[in-house]
Amino acid sequence: MAEKRQPISEEKATRIAVGATVGGVLLALFLVVVLIIQFVQIGVQNRLEDELNDEIAHYEQMISDGENRIDYYEEGNGLYYLARKHGWQ
Repeated sequence: MAEKRQPISEEKATRIAVGATVGGVLLALFLVVVLIIQFVQIGVQNRLEDELNDEIAHYEQMISDGENRIDYYEEGNGLYYLARKHGWQ
């Protein structure tokens, strides 16, 4: 019932070791490439987020400046000067 296995020859053991080493190296290279791609994507997203935050700050500044102008033009003198500016006499 119990069969005796023949020991692996030295040549076959060398081939298995080389194959496993090549597979491991290829796996490691693949993982390094994936890691680099992820870092690049993170950098791009961070730059995009910074640009959007700058635009948000710019538009918030425009809104606050516009609110000051609205208050000015709601007053009588503001309306008068605005009308004079556009040709009212």
